[in-house]
Amino acid sequence: MNGRIAGSPGIAAGAEPAGRRPLRILTFSTLYPNAAQSHHGVFVENRLRHLLAGGGIEARVVAPVPWFPSRHPVFGSYGVFARVPGRERRHGIDIFHPRYPVIPKIGMTAAPGLLYAWTRRCVTRLQRDGFDFDLIDAHYFYPDGVAAVLLARALDKPVVITARGTDINRIPAHPAARRMIAWAARRADAMVAVCRALKDEMVTLGLPEAAIRVLRNGVDLDLFRPSPDEAATWHRELDLSSPVLLSVGALIPRKGHDLVIRALRHLPAAHLMIVGAGAQDGRLRRLAAEEGVAERVHFLGPRPHDTLPGIYSAADVLVLASDREGWPNVLLEAMACGTPVAATAVWGNPEVVAAPAAGRLIPERSPEAIARTVASLLADPPGRAATRRYAEGFGWDDTSRGQRILFREVLERRGLIFGNRNTDPLISNLE
Repeated sequence: MNGRIAGSPGIAAGAEPAGRRPLRILTFSTLYPNAAQSHHGVFVENRLRHLLAGGGIEARVVAPVPWFPSRHPVFGSYGVFARVPGRERRHGIDIFHPRYPVIPKIGMTAAPGLLYAWTRRCVTRLQRDGFDFDLIDAHYFYPDGVAAVLLARALDKPVVITARGTDINRIPAHPAARRMIAWAARRADAMVAVCRALKDEMVTLGLPEAAIRVLRNGVDLDLFRPSPDEAATWHRELDLSSPVLLSVGALIPRKGHDLVIRALRHLPAAHLMIVGAGAQDGRLRRLAAEEGVAERVHFLGPRPHDTLPGIYSAADVLVLASDREGWPNVLLEAMACGTPVAATAVWGNPEVVAAPAAGRLIPERSPEAIARTVASLLADPPGRAATRRYAEGFGWDDTSRGQRILFREVLERRGLIFGNRNTDPLISNLE
């Protein structure tokens, strides 16, 4: 039977039957790019864009932003929050940015409730304006996933929560947050982990294993491809000589840019490009000077996503020295451009760097281990064409299929059926 089963709540009398229209999802996350923060949560946007590209699904995004009264640059990241528009459109997707308060000291415990209370009006307004969504697609377990479950229970909607990294491998160290994560997990209709290591940790935390599906991130193989002409431009502009290392990510301690800078003392011919912005910018520049390698370290700042292929292509090795990751997109982006990687053997990294063509895993998180691993890779590189071929096995199609199947299963348990399995090109081949 098309539509919701007779007598079940959540769809108004006379509303359009679900089987006669696209599936409507509400993506809910504080991790989503915006006009003031173009890189913020770009992996959530990328997954949604590729899901929608398959057709048959409509989406709106509610991406809450902390409230702050002033846009002045003196307030740093808080001033940036104030510059985010209330509503915008990116890649054909309508995005709404309701504000919510962030309260110092008690913020960790209060965040889910505040996020729910201050965004519910935006969500119900979307429904009144005609977008009566069928499912909440939430990203980042805490506080976003907990708030999404509160919304789902209030509005009688199913909810799927995607765990992405620090929401599972760091935040549960806070007892109150851990209890709320467990509460939300028991009430979610399904959960997604972006790598097997993250799922294993979720199970260790006591989250129901049967409800967790592993759906990795993918890479845009059309955007990220070898760009030799752009690489040559970077070499000329920065006066680079091989070997060239690259470190990409926010300039924060857990990304390990400092370790890569220190590793240069053991790689006397190497240059290092660093892409990213963050609170450690000044400290990292001072460190490069203290280590005597400042002339070989090039800080490129934050860069638009579509300019990264040329930077990846200019490098001989991408180095990721993080102490924790979910499924780091930078690894696949570099590989898709033909650049092998050296990555710390933590969390999801070994699942990405799983063959010699991908690069090497760094056995311990130290400058010496980074230098040894990079030197080994430079001495016996896999070849850029082989690295590109490896990355081609990680496009978005498999993940989009997995999402469609999971969403269908969740909705059918609720009595909703969308379209026809045999006519959905992203599902029919799997069944």
